Amino acid sequence: MIAQGFSLSSQTGRPYISGMSIAAALSHLEKTFPEHLEDLKKLVRIPSVSFDGFDPKHVRASAEAVAALLKKRGFEDVKLLEVPGAHPYVFGQWLHAGPNAPTVLLYAHHDVQPPGREDVWKTQPFEPVEIDGPGGLRLYGRGAADDKAGVIVHTAALSAFLNGGGQCPVNLKIVVEGEEECGSDHLPLFLKTYRKLLDADVLVLTDTSNYDCGIPALTVALRGLVGVEVEVRALSKTVHSGMWGGPLPDPAMALSKMLATLVDTEGKIAIPGLREAVKPVTAAEEAEMRKLPYEESEFRKQSGLLGSAKILKEGPNPVAQIWRYPSLTVNAIQASSRAQAGNIICDAAWAKVTIRVVQGMDPVATMAALQKALKDACPWGLEVRFKEDGCSGAWAADSSGPAFEIAREALSKGYGRDPYFIGCGGSIPFVTPFAEALGGAPALLIGVEDPYTNAHGENESLLISDLKKSCAAQIHLFAGLAEKFKK
Repeated sequence: MIAQGFSLSSQTGRPYISGMSIAAALSHLEKTFPEHLEDLKKLVRIPSVSFDGFDPKHVRASAEAVAALLKKRGFEDVKLLEVPGAHPYVFGQWLHAGPNAPTVLLYAHHDVQPPGREDVWKTQPFEPVEIDGPGGLRLYGRGAADDKAGVIVHTAALSAFLNGGGQCPVNLKIVVEGEEECGSDHLPLFLKTYRKLLDADVLVLTDTSNYDCGIPALTVALRGLVGVEVEVRALSKTVHSGMWGGPLPDPAMALSKMLATLVDTEGKIAIPGLREAVKPVTAAEEAEMRKLPYEESEFRKQSGLLGSAKILKEGPNPVAQIWRYPSLTVNAIQASSRAQAGNIICDAAWAKVTIRVVQGMDPVATMAALQKALKDACPWGLEVRFKEDGCSGAWAADSSGPAFEIAREALSKGYGRDPYFIGCGGSIPFVTPFAEALGGAPALLIGVEDPYTNAHGENESLLISDLKKSCAAQIHLFAGLAEKFKK
């Protein structure tokens, strides 16, 4: 039986959703949005850090809370999906739109980054607080935007249709991952184990960023990520720098010299062979990059760059540079500690180094080249050890298909202005394996972050008005896919 406001197209046999049903769903979202915001706050309060060294029981508690939320908002067959050694995934579905309707696989992740320096936070990291900030009222808290808000976009859209529009016009499946932030290491095993559950015609992933506050974006390219931990050791123990300083090599100094060889004076990667592998930017790409609005003062404000610091520019636009060119970062470095900086020669020094890879770069070859460069640069015969920490390639979509035009229209309606098609400097390990496993199904990457969100850093926040607009856009997206998307 077809719910009120729905019919079947005589030409295609696909469900048609009336404008009245869309309006009813949007009206229900407007009335109930505070409830969905409370749903998000409940999830943020769970410290679901998936990194080693943090209590895994919190990630499991988060998965259980997400499962309860999915059931509450209308998903069925909700369950935790487990693979050995991994934090739990959450699965649910709603499959009552009929066999002729497209099936949409929704994705988000419920794990979060470590909180970082608590003394730098304006609020407690896991206590969500609404504070006025860039763009308007914002919700502060770890995971508020990345990516527990993504869960809310999915649950709010389904709830709006079921309780306002009468029926959702597309079949839905949802996967909420529990280890995205620590590299999705168990994803291949997850896909092998649960592949039959996941058949879909379109992927919708809510884990990316808008172009700016109130300015939507559809992400069509991602950088990959190669990471390594390097330890340089000179001694079997820490010793007195006065009694031994001079003849003994300093491993912290050695590591500093090694790291300095990885980039040139302009901050560009100087590891042999890596830049030569980057796929050249085409004339068409460059033309699109130049369309993106860019003001250096705003760029500095959004990033928090100090006034004296130089922007390391490459390519036609620093914004596009973030997703189209590679970068190298020292994420952490340690010898002793700031709190216990005694007059010592440290026994060893450690750093985590990552490279964001782009189209044309082989992540495995990049990993090998990074380790070789570090080892070759090690002075004084010190011992070097490596631990690999992530190795995923870049991804780019063919955005010429109908699903992308539907998404463009949906974002335009949800936000009240046209979106940009952009890339993302970050990585989502889920995208490529799932798109390939589903036979190249189009992957639509949307999100609620903005340049002030500060995901992964202290004071992560979400612009609340953009969360509501994203939920509205998701309603339009489901309707558009049901009306126009051909299997």
